[in-house]
Amino acid sequence: MLKQKLSSGEILFADGGIGTMLQAAGLKPGECPELWCLTRPDDVRAIHRAYRDAGSVLTKTNSFGGTRYKLAKFGLADKVYEINRAAAALAKCDNENFVLGCIGPTGEFMEPLGDETEEAMIAAFTEQAQALRDGGADAVTIETMSAIEECVAGIKAAKTIPGLVVFASFTFEKQANGEYASMMGVTPAAFAKAAIEAGADVIGANCGRGAEQMIEIVKEMVAEVSRLRNGGRNAAATIPISAMPNAGLPVLENGATVFPGTPDEFAHDILRLREAGATILGGCCGSTPRHINAAKLRVKS
Repeated sequence: MLKQKLSSGEILFADGGIGTMLQAAGLKPGECPELWCLTRPDDVRAIHRAYRDAGSVLTKTNSFGGTRYKLAKFGLADKVYEINRAAAALAKCDNENFVLGCIGPTGEFMEPLGDETEEAMIAAFTEQAQALRDGGADAVTIETMSAIEECVAGIKAAKTIPGLVVFASFTFEKQANGEYASMMGVTPAAFAKAAIEAGADVIGANCGRGAEQMIEIVKEMVAEVSRLRNGGRNAAATIPISAMPNAGLPVLENGATVFPGTPDEFAHDILRLREAGATILGGCCGSTPRHINAAKLRVKS
C-alpha cells in the first residue's frame, strides 16, 4: 500500500519534531528519549496522535537513538528490541497512517576513519530495523546521516527485512565555496547516487540550516535522479524525494536553542520545497503539529 502511494507520486505528509514535543512534555537534558516508549508510553502515543490529527500520514517513531551503540550510553543495550518494538507499536494511530521507523546515526565511525566494521554496523542496524518491523513499522528512515558508508550500511540492513520500505535522508550544510555537502563531505548528488544504488526506495534531506538551503539541496537531488534515470538506471525512475526542514534557523535564547519559525512561515517553506520536487513533506527540529497542519493546508490549497 505504501509503495503504491509512493510510486504514484502522491504528496504524503510526515510529522514534525519528535524531540521537540518530548521536551515540551517534560523530557530533561541528558535523559534517554527512547526510554519513554517503555516508561511513558501514553505521552509518546499522545504526540503521535497530535501529529496524526494535524494531517500527517507518515508517523516517525521515537527511536532516533535506538541502535545498540546509542542505547549503550544509557546502560540500555539489552533493551534494543523492547524499546524499538514498543516505539513502532505506539506510532500506529489508526488504519490509515503508516509507521516510519526512525533510525539515526550511531555516533561511531566505520573503518578506516574509525574502529567499527561494516559488518558490525549492519548488524546493529538490522537489530533495530527488525524490532521496528516486528512492532508494526511499514518503513524505516535512515536519517540525519552525514557519512555515506554508515547510511549505506543502514540501507543494506533494512533491505534484508521483508516488507520494509526504506527511506534514506542526509543533512547538508552550505560550504565556503557555495556548494552543499554533509559534515563528511558528501554532496547531495553523491548521496542520491549511492543511496539509490544501495536500494533506498526514497531519498531526501532533513534537519540542516533551514528550508532556504534545503530547496537547493532538493533541486540537486532531483537533477541527479533525472540523470540516473536518463542514463538507463531503472531503479531511479520512481524514486520520490523527501524534505523535512527545521522550523527556521536556530537561535540561542536564555541558554536554550530555539527554532523561531512560525507555522505560517514553515508552510510557505514547505510549499517551495514541494515546487522544487519533493513529494514527501514533513518537519524536523522545532516543528510541531501546528506547523504540519499549516503546511498541509497550504499545499492542498
